[in-house]
Amino acid sequence: MLRVGLSGGIGSGKSTVAHRLRELGAVVIDADLLAREVVATGSEGLDAVVRRFGDGVLDDDGVLNRAALGALVFSDVGARRDLEGITHPLIARRTKELLAAAPHDAVTVHDVPLLVEKAMGAAYHLVVVVGAGADLRVKRLMHSRGMTETDARSRIAAQATDEERRRAADVWLDNEGRREDLAPSVERLWHERLVPFEHNVRHGVRSRPPEALVLVPSDPGWAAAAQRLLARLRLAFGTAMVTGDHVGSTAVPGLLSKDVVDLQVGVRTLDAADDETVRARLDAAGFPRAQGVYADFDRGSEGLWPKRMHGNADPGRVTHVHVREVGSPGWRWALMFRDWMRADPAARRDYEAEKRRLASAGATTAEYAAAKEPWFDSVHPRAEAWARETGWAPADGLARADG
Repeated sequence: MLRVGLSGGIGSGKSTVAHRLRELGAVVIDADLLAREVVATGSEGLDAVVRRFGDGVLDDDGVLNRAALGALVFSDVGARRDLEGITHPLIARRTKELLAAAPHDAVTVHDVPLLVEKAMGAAYHLVVVVGAGADLRVKRLMHSRGMTETDARSRIAAQATDEERRRAADVWLDNEGRREDLAPSVERLWHERLVPFEHNVRHGVRSRPPEALVLVPSDPGWAAAAQRLLARLRLAFGTAMVTGDHVGSTAVPGLLSKDVVDLQVGVRTLDAADDETVRARLDAAGFPRAQGVYADFDRGSEGLWPKRMHGNADPGRVTHVHVREVGSPGWRWALMFRDWMRADPAARRDYEAEKRRLASAGATTAEYAAAKEPWFDSVHPRAEAWARETGWAPADGLARADG
């Protein structure tokens, strides 16, 4: 099963996307509808609300008067927290029931207006955000909901900013055009990413880069993608994950790279990474273990540095997850090399020149990885010298992510 979080600011067109995904075959769970369901007439939720706020929140027919309730909680933080304390557990319970009832091969879409504000993204395999400019959203709200411009702008200002939403979004669906213009983007998302992603999660398939080597300019979005992935890995690894870092070329601003995000997870021992419960959680989260035995070359000797490798089942974001013991030579080297590259322009130029040389020679993606090893060995003394001269040391911290 694939879990997709869907969000977007008021007036963005999120409901339109949810409707089309449902038509395509997704199991859509609408948080707003559940919020109404749990306080419906005769429900335990409504009984609890009346006990807390009194009969004045009911209309003459015994139905919840949302306007009256809103007037009580809008400006009273304590009252709002009491209301959330009643409804949120009920909504969570109902959501869990609906997820459990979904087919094992379902693409589930959780339509959550405040997904970004409540920092819920790590709980999903993918977060999709529908975006539109504030002025356009104001016009839509005035036309479709009869709001005044002042009310519309006030509602928009109370929600997350576009910048915050973009950081949280694995997929940004632009909805600046007409309603019918959005449908092709949703259909491409469904067929090219969501359906293959679900298949990969269910079958433990990790996405791989194309065999033909493609180097691309540095993308500022890589850092945010790494943070989202690290948050999901923390949930999956649990206490087994001690450190988490964005490493490799995509962690170095301005450096030419393959469009592959490299992450390093530090564990106390590799036995912790081999624990069956941890591996099962990683599989369910979409981070399957790579088959085979993996190790890094020991710089300056003939030995090997053992590690575990996981990938990402998302066909839209190829990711390599290197699992190494905290404090081990391989763990240290990955951090040192990244920080040296960030700090030394000459080192970056030399590395990029080597990348271009290998690409021009027609190396495949697999050949490229192996062909860089002699260069890494050759610059190892330079990196170590930089570390000594600058007093560099790995930063400490539990489950940190400084990429």
